[in-house]
Amino acid sequence: MSLSDFIEANLRGLIDDWVEYALQIGPRDTQLTEAQLRDKAHDLLLQIAADMRESQTAVEQIAKSHGDLRDSESGFMRVAQLHADDRVSHGFDINDVVAEFRALRASVLRRWQQMSPNGASALEDMTRFNEAVDQALAESVRQHALRIERIRDLFAGMLAHDLRSPLGAIVNSATVLLHDEGLSAAGLRAAGNVQRGAARMKRMLDDLSIFTRTRLGDSLPVDFSDQDFAQICSDSVAEVRAAYPEAQIDMPLIAALTGHWDGARVRQLLVNLLVNAVQHGSGGVTLEVSSRDADVTVVVSNSGSKIPADALPTLFDPLTRARPLQTQHDGSMGLGLYICRCIAQAHGGGITVESTDHKTIFTVHMPRG
Repeated sequence: MSLSDFIEANLRGLIDDWVEYALQIGPRDTQLTEAQLRDKAHDLLLQIAADMRESQTAVEQIAKSHGDLRDSESGFMRVAQLHADDRVSHGFDINDVVAEFRALRASVLRRWQQMSPNGASALEDMTRFNEAVDQALAESVRQHALRIERIRDLFAGMLAHDLRSPLGAIVNSATVLLHDEGLSAAGLRAAGNVQRGAARMKRMLDDLSIFTRTRLGDSLPVDFSDQDFAQICSDSVAEVRAAYPEAQIDMPLIAALTGHWDGARVRQLLVNLLVNAVQHGSGGVTLEVSSRDADVTVVVSNSGSKIPADALPTLFDPLTRARPLQTQHDGSMGLGLYICRCIAQAHGGGITVESTDHKTIFTVHMPRG
């Protein structure tokens, strides 16, 4: 009897072993029933047996050993994905999932050895079985990680959304206080600090909202309309100066420049670049804008230490940092440059960076629409 036939002929005993172990390692408050465990074990074991019967060339075997998984929509892979989804929803962590497959492998091979199989065919059967289990395990682990990431992204997105209302109340209250003629000098300073802090929090929430939307597969929403780019730049510089009163930001006169952009998004891009330059640079920051034909180019530069060359390729990736350690206590989440890239790309443009021993330059190219 082949190992695949043995699995099908001994499903009940193999499932008993699986269920007993899964119940031991599962969370105490899980709602996963024994019947549900049996269903998942039944489906997975049958798919493993079917996979072992499929013809396989030497090239395909090598590819499988290298982790080149088959079509994720195949029945075999789909069962592994569903197994991971089920375990996530019932509180199993990644170690529990791996332990289940380890127990499954041990149980099948222990029962199989009791039949005393021998010869080349038995060795080949065990090899194919181990390959199938490893492939199912790899897909379950991958799916488990994807589900956990999605849950975290959904939580972050809901948090960013729900914090907008109380933050709006803080901003409005600070504005009212700043217009109160009877407020003392100390009170005005305190209200100004509240307003600047709230503005900083708003930028962080805006970045977090974009990050979660793009991670969840949504395209960045943009609302194009006729805009005055010079005014967008002026507003951006004013916002950063309000949050960082000591910042030295130079913006040479910008000629009249109109186009079709999402003004709020472009302002968010510029603010992020300016804040990045203020926080991580030393000395002054310069914002320059030029236009040629149907494109507009924005250059934000600052003096300061050089960004390491090996960090440049991932500088626009989310949650990465490449600046010196002493500048990393700025309260940001490492999303600013990632958001800049998303906004530039949503406008049909792009962003690049150059860094020398004394200067870092970010350049944004966008069509005028």
